[in-house]
Amino acid sequence: MSGFLAGSLPDFPWDSLNAARARARSHPDGIVDLSVGTPVDPTPEIARRALAEAADAAGYPATWGTPTLRAAIIGYLARRWGAVGLTDEDVLPVIGTKELVALLPTLLGVGGRTMVIPTTAYPTYDVGGRIAGAEVIATDDPSRLADLRPALVWINSPANPHGEILGPARLREWVAAARGVGAVLASDECYGEFGWDAEPWSVLNPQINDGSIEGLLAVHSLSKRSNVAGYRAGFVAGDPAVVRPLLEVRKHAGLIVPDPVQAAMSVLLDDDDHVAQQRGRYARRRARLRPALEAAGFRVEHSEGSLYLWCTRDEDCRASVDRLAELGILVAPGEFYGEAGRRHVRVALTATDERVSAAAQRLIEAPHS
Repeated sequence: MSGFLAGSLPDFPWDSLNAARARARSHPDGIVDLSVGTPVDPTPEIARRALAEAADAAGYPATWGTPTLRAAIIGYLARRWGAVGLTDEDVLPVIGTKELVALLPTLLGVGGRTMVIPTTAYPTYDVGGRIAGAEVIATDDPSRLADLRPALVWINSPANPHGEILGPARLREWVAAARGVGAVLASDECYGEFGWDAEPWSVLNPQINDGSIEGLLAVHSLSKRSNVAGYRAGFVAGDPAVVRPLLEVRKHAGLIVPDPVQAAMSVLLDDDDHVAQQRGRYARRRARLRPALEAAGFRVEHSEGSLYLWCTRDEDCRASVDRLAELGILVAPGEFYGEAGRRHVRVALTATDERVSAAAQRLIEAPHS
C-alpha cells in the first residue's frame, strides 16, 4: 500500500495489545477489560424513545442541526458551564467528537503551519495534525506559544489519559497565550461531567475568557455523559468566525448528524438527572478500584477527573500491562499517549460493577513484589 496516509499515520496502537488481551482472557474468571473507555451502561430511555420517534427521517437532515437541538446545546452550555450570550451562530453538532478532532486542523487550513497538543494526550490530536500536514509540537507550557506561533492549540480538561483538571488560572493563561499569537484555542471538554477531586471549567465561561469567545472553541461529547457512544453525538461551540466556516465546509462534505440522533441529543442535553446517575456509577467504581490498585503497589497520579486512573509502579508501562494481564486485567499502556507516559498505564472505569469488583478483588489478593 502506498500514498499519503500509509506513510504518515502511526500504526493503530490497540493492535499491539493482542498478546496481553489473550493472556487476560485466559484467566479462570475471565477478562476484566479496563483498556478502552467505551461505556457499558444502558443508554437512557429518553434517548431511545426520542430516537425511535424520529426514525421516520426520509429527508436530508440539517448540517447546522435542528432549531431544537441548537437551543438544547445553548441551554446546556449556559446551565452547566456558565456560558452567556451564545446564539445559533456559535454552535454546531458533529458526528462524534473524534471526527472533529481528526479533521479540525484540515478544516481550519493548518497544513504547513504549527499546531500544539498536550505532551500526554489523546492520540487523535496528533493524527489530525498529520492528516492536515501540520507540524505538531507537544507542550504543556502556554508561555511557549509566543515562540512557536501556532495556528491551532489543543487543550484537554479533564484530560485523557491522566485526568488532570486545569484550574481557572491555568485556563486563563492558555486563553491569553493563544490570543496573543492569533491561534484558535480548541478546548476538549468531553469529560467535563466527571470531576472528582476538582471542578472542571469551560473556556466558554466569562470568568475564563473575560466575556469574549473570540478565538475559542469548546468541544463536547454525549458519548460518556449519556452512554450514547454508538450514536456518534457531539458538538462544538465558540467563536462564530470559526464555527461558521466549519459549517460551510461540512455542508459541502456531507458531514451531517442524522435526524434521529439530533432528536436524541436534544432530549439528553435538556436532562440532568441521567448524567447525575451515571456520575454516581463511575464514582462508586472509582472508589472501589483506586484503593485496590494502590494496595497492589501502583501509585495513582493526577486522576482528578475523567473516567481513568493514571497509574505507575515506576516501571516500563508494558511490564505493568503484562503484570495486570496475568491477573486477567487489561489496561492501556501509557506510551499510547506520548513519550511522557512510558512508565504509566491508563485504567478505565468503564466496566460493569461486577467486573470492577472482580478486578479489585484480584488486585487485593495478588502477591505483591
